[in-house]
Parts: sequence; C-alpha cells; structure tokens
Amino acid sequence: MTNRFAPAVAVAAVLALGAGLSGPATAKGCIKGAVVGGVAGHMAGHHGGMGAAAGCAVGHHEASKKAAANPPS
Repeated sequence: MTNRFAPAVAVAAVLALGAGLSGPATAKGCIKGAVVGGVAGHMAGHHGGMGAAAGCAVGHHEASKKAAANPPS
C-alpha cells in the first residue's frame, strides 16, 4: 500500500528547505506591485499569478528609478 500524501510531503519539504536557505528579500517595490498586479490579473481573467509576477517586475523597476532620482545623502 502506498502513501498518497508522499508527493505533497516531499514538495512541502523542498519548499520549506528553500525558504530556510534563502536570504532576505531586498526587491523594493515588488510586494506592492505584486499585490496590485495579482488583483488586476485576477480581475482580468483569473491570471493572478502572471499579474503578480508582472506587477513585481514593474514595481521593482519604478522603485529603482525613484531611488536613482533621489540618491541618499
């Protein structure tokens, strides 16, 4: 008899290990952009994941432009 939960447990273990080994996120603007993009993608046809990815990229780009225009003194 096989365990039907084994693949799910393996995936959860790999994700937990990856989360534990990753460093802190430093992508400024990504979270805000991902939230807005995810909502917009969901409303545009249940493409929340793609919207979140695009929103993260746009948010990070805009934050980088803002940081370049206003260097710390």
